[in-house]
Parts: sequence; C-alpha cells; structure tokens
Amino acid sequence: MSLAERLNANETIITAWSGVPDALTVEILAGQGFDAVTLDMQHGGHNEDSVLRSLAPVLRANKHAIVRVPVGRFDMASRALDFGAEAVIAPMVNSVEDAQRFAAAVKYPPLGERSWGPTFAAPRQGSNDPAKWLRESNARTVSFAMVETHAAVAALDDILSTPGIDGIFVGPGDFSIAWTNGETINGTLEGMMETVAEVAKRTRAAGKHAGIYVTDPKIAGRFVDMGFQLLATGSEHQLISAGAAGLLADLRKSLG
Repeated sequence: MSLAERLNANETIITAWSGVPDALTVEILAGQGFDAVTLDMQHGGHNEDSVLRSLAPVLRANKHAIVRVPVGRFDMASRALDFGAEAVIAPMVNSVEDAQRFAAAVKYPPLGERSWGPTFAAPRQGSNDPAKWLRESNARTVSFAMVETHAAVAALDDILSTPGIDGIFVGPGDFSIAWTNGETINGTLEGMMETVAEVAKRTRAAGKHAGIYVTDPKIAGRFVDMGFQLLATGSEHQLISAGAAGLLADLRKSLG
C-alpha cells in the first residue's frame, strides 16, 4: 500500500527523521522498524544531492519516503517528488497564498502546476506506464503543510480548504516558541496542548491527514487520541544516543 492509502485507511505511521546527509546512514535507518523515513532539508543537513541518493535505499527497504523541504522551497518539493518521495512536508505555511504555492508545486494539472519529469521516481517505484503515473500521481502524492505559528492557526481552515493540500503537520518546537512569545522551547508544553488537539480535530474533520513531531515517545498515544496519524521521531542523533546509553549501561553493569 502507498503512504496515501495507509493514511486514508486511518493507519498510524511512524517515521524516522534523518538529518545526516549520507545515503549509507539512511540505508541503516531504513533497515530499522520504522514505517517511513523523512529526510530533513530544513534543519537537517540534507541537500538535493543527498535526497536524490538517500531516497533509493528507503524505497529499496519498502519504507515510505518523505522529504521536508526548506522554508519556501516549493521548487524543491517538486524535485523531491521527481526523485521518488511519496510525501513532502513544507514548513512555515502561514497563509492561503503559501498553501496555494505549495499545492501548485506538488500536484499535476488541473489541480496544480507541477512540471512533468519523474525520471527517477517512476522507475524507483516500479512504474513503466507514464499515462498511469500521471493519472494516479495527484492522489498518491501527499502534501503536508506545517502549522507552527499563530498566523497558521488563524488561517487553518482556509489552508485546509486549499485544493492540493492533503494534510497538516504540527511542528511543536516552533509552536511552543510562538505560543510563549519566544520565551520557551518545549514540544510537550501543556499549555498549548488544547490548541494542538484542536488543530488535529479540525484537520481530520476536513478529511485531511494530521502529523506531528513527537519529542517525547511517552506521549505518542495522546497525540494519536487527538487524531494525529503520522508520528515523526527517531533522528540519528537521538537513536545513536539512546543506543549507546543502553549498550554502555549493560556493559558497565556486567563489569560491576
């Protein structure tokens, strides 16, 4: 099943989050038990070349491939899809105009303005029928607009009603900064949780998908109860740190 089909079936998808721009590292990450791997071009080190090369091992591992592009780089959203990504997350979509530009870049006409050229994507996803690819791409491609500011929350219903926007992805770190007027960075800030839940509720009520970055795995179930389906966590830094801590603790325990 494609990522879109699984989300439409109301499955919960857990994606690892890659910021190290190395295809071999991504290959190892894709070999773990995550449903998907997200390559981060905004705050992570990924660039066009690393995305092009790193999507191959993700797809080869039969994992869903997602890319977060830099702020305003809707041209890269199109390229990520041409490289083989199934979904794109666009940060700081704060207005209807932002949403319209994003949608135009990721959807083919008549829904959007995406240019034709799946040179890498089609063969990587096993397609040799251009007409079928074109016919099915708009439904198969998932566009997540990030909500992480007061402006985005205020424009949420209009963003959700923008043709070609398939979902909302909450960035809790920036959300907490906006919520506290720059005083706090806390992805689990209790004071903002009611609004986070409302974002998920309104997103799902509009028939769209809801995603969020999970900074604390222990509250993942709470996010699912709110309506979030795509849960992102597990960066290379986080996984190496946790794995090393566990390994060293066992080793030192054995040594007495």
